[in-house]
Amino acid sequence: MNVRDPFNIHRRNNLNFNNLHNGAFTAINILRAQATQATQVAAQQIREKAVEAIEVGSQATQAAAAHIREVAVEAAEVGAQALEKGRQAFANEADEESSPRAVVVVNKEKLEQEEEADDNTMSFNIPKNVPSFTNPQRELEDRLWPASGATKHRSGLGGSVQDKVTGFLRPDRGALPMYKDKPYAYPPSGRARPIFRRKRVFGLLFLVVLGLLWFNGSFDDHHEKAKVKLNQWGWLRSDTSRGKSNADWLKRRERVVEAMELSWDAYSRYAWGYDEFHPIAKTGRYMAPKGLGWIIIDSLDTLMLMNLTSRLEHAREWLSTSLTWEQDQDVNTFETTIRMLGGLLSAHYLSTEFPNMAPISDDDVGKPGEDLYLEKAKDLADRLLVAFDSPSGIPYASVNIGELKGLLSHDDGGASSTAETTTLQLEFKYLAKLTGEKLFWDKAEKVMQVVDDNGARDGLVPIYIHATTGKFNGHNIRLGSRGDSYYEYLIKQYLQTNKKEPVYQEMWREALMGVRKHLVTYTEPSQFTIIGERPSGLEGELSPKMDHLVCFMPGSIALAATGGLTEAEARKLPTWTKQDEADMQLARELMQTCWGMYKFMATGLAAEITYFNIGNPPLPESAPHKAPEEFDPDPEAEWRKDFEVHSLDTHNLQRPETVESLFYMYRITGETKYRDWGWEMFKSFMNYTAVEDGGGFTSLSNANVIPPTLRDNMESFWLAETLKYFYLLFSPDDLLPLDKVVINTEAHIFPRFDMGPLFSTGWRRKPRDLEGNIMV
Repeated sequence: MNVRDPFNIHRRNNLNFNNLHNGAFTAINILRAQATQATQVAAQQIREKAVEAIEVGSQATQAAAAHIREVAVEAAEVGAQALEKGRQAFANEADEESSPRAVVVVNKEKLEQEEEADDNTMSFNIPKNVPSFTNPQRELEDRLWPASGATKHRSGLGGSVQDKVTGFLRPDRGALPMYKDKPYAYPPSGRARPIFRRKRVFGLLFLVVLGLLWFNGSFDDHHEKAKVKLNQWGWLRSDTSRGKSNADWLKRRERVVEAMELSWDAYSRYAWGYDEFHPIAKTGRYMAPKGLGWIIIDSLDTLMLMNLTSRLEHAREWLSTSLTWEQDQDVNTFETTIRMLGGLLSAHYLSTEFPNMAPISDDDVGKPGEDLYLEKAKDLADRLLVAFDSPSGIPYASVNIGELKGLLSHDDGGASSTAETTTLQLEFKYLAKLTGEKLFWDKAEKVMQVVDDNGARDGLVPIYIHATTGKFNGHNIRLGSRGDSYYEYLIKQYLQTNKKEPVYQEMWREALMGVRKHLVTYTEPSQFTIIGERPSGLEGELSPKMDHLVCFMPGSIALAATGGLTEAEARKLPTWTKQDEADMQLARELMQTCWGMYKFMATGLAAEITYFNIGNPPLPESAPHKAPEEFDPDPEAEWRKDFEVHSLDTHNLQRPETVESLFYMYRITGETKYRDWGWEMFKSFMNYTAVEDGGGFTSLSNANVIPPTLRDNMESFWLAETLKYFYLLFSPDDLLPLDKVVINTEAHIFPRFDMGPLFSTGWRRKPRDLEGNIMV
């Protein structure tokens, strides 16, 4: 490959993989469990919003109370001033009546009688009959007043809303006012009301709350996690375990689902429909005038596996209404095939064979959208097919999908990448099986014949090949970029057709022996096993360089040795050999090295390229060796002398190859340490690649400093591959058993199938001598 920039669906009670109906009960239980969990999450969110509402209400109540106190103080001051003026006026009047010209002498008894008479007529005196507020008659009056309907003359939405809101703020509203002097049915007096009793204020507050809820995505099923803050992930802060055997792997799998939700929701909120997503800038970019669905299509089967139905519905709606291949756009043949064609075919397979996996009624049998994924895949494949119309049959590097024209590579002298030309076969062969159109099969198969007819020594192919002549360009041999997936697809083509095409197993075995002979060596001083490169050909020097991409090899070697069975099951077969035993050991050693590439880095996330310290001359594959089983965390530990990362290679692109191999190694060997390593790796991704403010996750420009330097790009394979493999690693073993499916190089899932009468291997290898050279 070039720049390869869960769900216990059902526990099958019947070992026949095609009998899927027995999984319905388990799927229902899973859905019920997930619904319970979703309810708990919703309840937690409701509680949090209720607390926020209470806080806002408390603040409003405090403000209203303060306002009431201020009004009361003002009223008291006005009342005091009025009383004082009254007293002053009374005093002035008394002074006039008591002037010297009108002085009259009275006795004390007569004055007291006059004062008593005045007291009986004063309006400020306490009434002699004080009302009783506990009298039963008072209670009857209180109930009679609202029951009479006098308080209910308002009608319409405004009156109803005001009644409800006021009833919430004043639960005693239905009681009779204290002196019955201001029933609520009377028209308003027009005096200024406190702010908390104004309808406009309530309406404004209501609109503000609605706006805030909308902005936070509360009304959108696709944005549930887009605003989750990392500091709310308590599990990440509290988890200090190394993930030993007593770990709850299903809970850990749920953490992966949360990461997928956050990643998808950030993309959905900020860059929906775009082919690229920059999570820090929160922007997107099209790769074509109308977009290609680069991220959406690549993520379809991950959404299905994780049962993220509402998000899948959103994606499917986009496919149905917005996706078109009718665009004047050059696309990379390889990348478009493995991501877009592969993603659509995988979605078709999972939706038809596992209908309880993120079920959507639109793709049910007989519905108009039943074949949406397949129809889009067929349309795309018809356009990509022109890439094979070269003089040699080797596909052109690019295709203009609007003009239906194949294009030579703009670099490398027009040569195509060998890995790119030979990593199309799983996709086109499966499409041929689905549609019955043999042309897809024949075009893809022809490529394998042309490549093999070059007679590559010991099965190791140079990384460039000319589409015009079908001949290799240069001598560079490596299992990293431009070479990797050629070898991966050899064994997977053999498994895809249920082991009925032995030519591909033969080519795989030949190539693996060549890897042992020419590329495997051991590091110094700790003797880790590595796969190096031969930039100048097999006769040139070995470069101790390993791309992260090479870490697909441990999983592929184990898959080839066992055919997808567990190691214990495969050992019982009569076909098990000493070579298979040796291959499993090589897979274990390479897996250890790839894990070391993560442990070496400050963030715990591997660099794009790692160099190693080796002897001169390099030790042969047959040399005795034993690497340490554990990686001492001491910064000065001996094992660290074996690793070297150059300053230009410290970036981490969220690549999946190591967790991919951890998945295969755990499934095949059953050794829990591979899960433990995966959990450590997952936590490192969560700690160092997450973007604040709901941005999702980003690749890194420098993974060897803390804090790391962020790259501001979320790769589509973060969703399609990396998170999917974490999910599968932490899932039960009967989810997508490896002896029933084959997974393409972009982690898209296809079934194994029988070729039937229509398809067959249409070519044979040329005879070779004992050295592997083609005999003329």
